Amino acid sequence: MKNERILYEDNDIIVCHKPAGIATQTARVGQADMVSEISNYLKTAHPEWKSPPYVGVVHRLDQPVEGILVFAEHKAAAADLSRQAAGDSMKKEYLAVVCGENFPRAGELTNYLFKDAKTNTSRVVPPEVKGAKEAKLSYEVLSQGPSGTVLVRVRLHTGRHHQIRVQMANAGMPLLGDRKYGGEAVAALSSQLGVREIALCAYRLAFTHPKTGERMQFEIEPEGAAFHKIGFEKFQ
Repeated sequence: MKNERILYEDNDIIVCHKPAGIATQTARVGQADMVSEISNYLKTAHPEWKSPPYVGVVHRLDQPVEGILVFAEHKAAAADLSRQAAGDSMKKEYLAVVCGENFPRAGELTNYLFKDAKTNTSRVVPPEVKGAKEAKLSYEVLSQGPSGTVLVRVRLHTGRHHQIRVQMANAGMPLLGDRKYGGEAVAALSSQLGVREIALCAYRLAFTHPKTGERMQFEIEPEGAAFHKIGFEKFQ
């Protein structure tokens, strides 16, 4: 892992910028993932350590999505951060380019999602469906782009499988580059604009340090061409 990917590090946590295309964690042989990258980085940075580094996963990002992740360096930190991630103490904000024009400039979406493990997809279902889990997010429009694209900021209130992609598509705001949930129109527009990756970035993360109790916040700018090719240069 390159040092510029490390946003913060101490004896309890390590915060990093995950690029698009790398899994958070995987058991597939030969496939890169962040846990392995961080473990290798820590081994190199701390040759005096006698035991293999502990890298605790407390939240995840989909493989095609770039953004900020915090990992724990010991079990106590992992337990504390996992509690924050399960609730609303860990604040996760995303930038996304969506397709569409006729929707409110701000809003909150609440749905029930069902994950189909066989197809690795999720879908909106009635709340009474067995296995359905409540998913909630809020969004606000930041700016209008070309060809009916819109830059939005999304805040997650729950952490469900493919949540932003599914909920936004269900509300008529599919993500640019999302060929799985966006449908033919999104696929055609993405090809027209030369966008191959999903236009989604976990750009801001806030949480309480598990040892010091300090409130911490980290922020990045998206690297993905989906944001820059179509003219979105300001993300505040």
